[in-house]
Amino acid sequence: MNFNSDSEAIEAFVEKYKQLNSEIGKVIVGQEETIKNVLISIFSKGHCLLVGVPGLAKTLLVNTISDALGLSFNRIQFTPDLMPSDIIGNEILDEDRNFKFIKGPLFANIILADEINRTPPKTQAALLEAMQEKQVTAAGKRYILDNPFFVLATQNPIEQEGTYPLPEAQLDRFMFNVWLDYPKFEEELRVVKLTTTTTNVKLNKVLNAQEIVFFQDLIRKIPVADNVIEYAVKLVHKTRLNGEFSTDITKKYLQWGAGPRASQYLIIGAKCHAAIRGKFSPDIEDVKAIAVPILRHRLVLNYKAEAEGVSVEQIINQLL
Repeated sequence: MNFNSDSEAIEAFVEKYKQLNSEIGKVIVGQEETIKNVLISIFSKGHCLLVGVPGLAKTLLVNTISDALGLSFNRIQFTPDLMPSDIIGNEILDEDRNFKFIKGPLFANIILADEINRTPPKTQAALLEAMQEKQVTAAGKRYILDNPFFVLATQNPIEQEGTYPLPEAQLDRFMFNVWLDYPKFEEELRVVKLTTTTTNVKLNKVLNAQEIVFFQDLIRKIPVADNVIEYAVKLVHKTRLNGEFSTDITKKYLQWGAGPRASQYLIIGAKCHAAIRGKFSPDIEDVKAIAVPILRHRLVLNYKAEAEGVSVEQIINQLL
C-alpha cells in the first residue's frame, strides 16, 4: 500500500475500520464495544480472551471477523484429552521412510481457541509459546507461524467443573480480557429474526493479510506524548502493592498487581484507539478507554475484596 504521508494512511485506516464494522454488523447484532476491542487487539498484534455465558455468539463473532478480514481461520475445540501435538502438528513417516512434519491447526492467521480453560496445562503451555513467540517447536525443530497471527480464545465463566484455570503467565499473554453481556431486548429481537430464517448473509472481504500487516506497522509508528506514557505507566504502578504510587485501595483489596506488559499494551492500545478515530496521536482519554479490558485479568483480588464483593472493574475505575 502506497500513501504520500502517514496522515493519508490514517485516513485510509479509518475508512477500512468503518467498512469492517459495517460488514461485521451484517451478522453480529450489537456488541459494538466487543467488536471494537477485538479489532484493536488485531491491529495491535495482540491476542484477545472473550469471556461470556453460552449463546452470546462468541464463536460466530470470531468467524465473522476472519471472513471480513480475508484471513485463514481454524477453530480448535479445547477438551481435557487434547494434547500439544493435536494443535501443533505431528511428525510422521512418509512413503520413503523419512520423517515429515504435518502442520496442526495452529498454522493459520486467526485461531479460535474455544473454551480454552477446558484443556490441561500441558496443552495450554504449547499455545503459550505460539502466542508469545509466533512459533512452535516440534521434535526439536522450530516452525514459524503465519503472519499475521492472532489467538482469540473463549471462556465460559459459570461452568467450572472439569476446567483448568488459566495460569497468570498465560492470561498475561492476552492483550484484552473482554466480557460479553446479554443483549438488550431490541437486540435480541433482531437476533431471533435473523437466525430463525433461511437468509444467508454474504460478507465482503475488506482487508487482506498484507494490508493488515501494513496497518499494524502504521499503528506502531504513531507518536505518543511523554505525559501520556507517564500516565499509563503510573496507572500500572498504582496496582502494585509496594510500588511508589500504590494507593490505599490497592493495599486494601489487591493481592497482586499488573506487570510491565500492561504498560506496553496500554500505549499500543491507546495508539490504535486514537487511529480508529482519525487522530494522529493518542491522549489520556484513549488510555482510559481501553484500560479496563487490559488490566482486568492482570489484577488478583485478595480475600477482603471477595468478602466485600468488590470487583476488579470497580478498583480499576477508582484508580482511573
